[in-house]
Amino acid sequence: TDPTASHGIRRQSHVRSSVRPFEMARIAVALALACVATTAHAKVYYQETFDDKWTERWTKSTWKQDEGTAGDWIHTAGTWYGDPDNKGIQTTPDSRFFAISSELKEKFDNKDKDLVLQFTVKHEQGLKCGGGYIKVLPESSKDQMESFGGDTPYSIMFGPDLCGSTKRVHVIFNYKGKNLLTKKSIQPKDDKLTHVYTLVVKPSNEYQVLIDNEVVEEGSLYDDWDFLPPKMIDDPEASKPEDWDERSTIPDPEDKKPEGWDDIPEYISDPDATKPEEWDDEEDGQWEPPKRKNPEYKGEWVQKTIDNPDYKGIWKAPQIPNPEYEHDDMLYHYPDTKFVGFELWQVEAGSIFDNILITDDAGYAKTFAKQTWEDLKEAEEAMMKEATKADDASTEEDDEEEDEEDDEDYDYDEEDEEDGEDGADHMKDEL
Repeated sequence: TDPTASHGIRRQSHVRSSVRPFEMARIAVALALACVATTAHAKVYYQETFDDKWTERWTKSTWKQDEGTAGDWIHTAGTWYGDPDNKGIQTTPDSRFFAISSELKEKFDNKDKDLVLQFTVKHEQGLKCGGGYIKVLPESSKDQMESFGGDTPYSIMFGPDLCGSTKRVHVIFNYKGKNLLTKKSIQPKDDKLTHVYTLVVKPSNEYQVLIDNEVVEEGSLYDDWDFLPPKMIDDPEASKPEDWDERSTIPDPEDKKPEGWDDIPEYISDPDATKPEEWDDEEDGQWEPPKRKNPEYKGEWVQKTIDNPDYKGIWKAPQIPNPEYEHDDMLYHYPDTKFVGFELWQVEAGSIFDNILITDDAGYAKTFAKQTWEDLKEAEEAMMKEATKADDASTEEDDEEEDEEDDEDYDYDEEDEEDGEDGADHMKDEL
């Protein structure tokens, strides 16, 4: 299947004889991806690069609109970019819920195939608290997509989530009605540039998470999620034998407390103290010398310990097969993927999402990421640096102006003070 057929990589109808560099790159992208897509058995089920007709394919949810907390989406390349025509959809305004979805032209059943989910996100606003993840949803959620929101059943949720010091890449699978979070801690990118996130789920029940085309985590679905109960469990009928000794050491029976140990007081009267000459027993009471630490006192006696010859270790119940365990070699399988969407809460809006891909070919996904992200990142970085320099210069200029205003205020205050002193002198003269 030609991935450029339905949602072309970029709009090529605008190419003219005086072709700009980014337009040449866009043409190269389309050609390269068209070639890759001819790979045997590879298929692209969804590909979105947000051209000018993107609203025909995406539906904004009614979720939270009645409450007045629903955010909006705008079509933009952002403040800095590698290509001004490389637009995505951006969240706006701050402190809102955002929900939008799109339908795949055909249902994706990944039986015996890789499931590859990929997208780019740019938090150019400097996101401090909010989501940046994507969801894929089953055909069974179709009746709920108009009001697509936090309670709409989904198949997979994947992508970055940041709030304060808590930063993670979510990889959540829905299995038999339960949303299962990964046990691994995967760190996202938290700068202001575009980054590409890729999830690969394999028929072998193995997975990979890539950020910027580099593997950051991989492993087994069995090990890194609690899809299944444990194969073996403690025997609930077993109990620790009465004579089971778990003490690794015991008091030494040969070690005895010395006689008179407890008779030695911690403090004694100071033998060097003398009653003051002015002390009157009748008026001051009977004089007692002050106390001091007893040099003979050795503290509380503690019996020595020795290794316990009867030590058997910490008792553990014997393991038995778990009657609730049932092996499933189809954990990876999602037979009816039909929708893709974003359902988010963001304190600081401004994230731009783009280059969404659902395919069964991880190799194609890598090429797609290279052409739509990697080949543009240097230009984006350079533009961001220039924008940052301009902002810094503007801030410095504003600071200088504020300093000048403060100096003027200071001069004015001195003159006022002199005038005030003159006025005070004049009042004295009048008085």
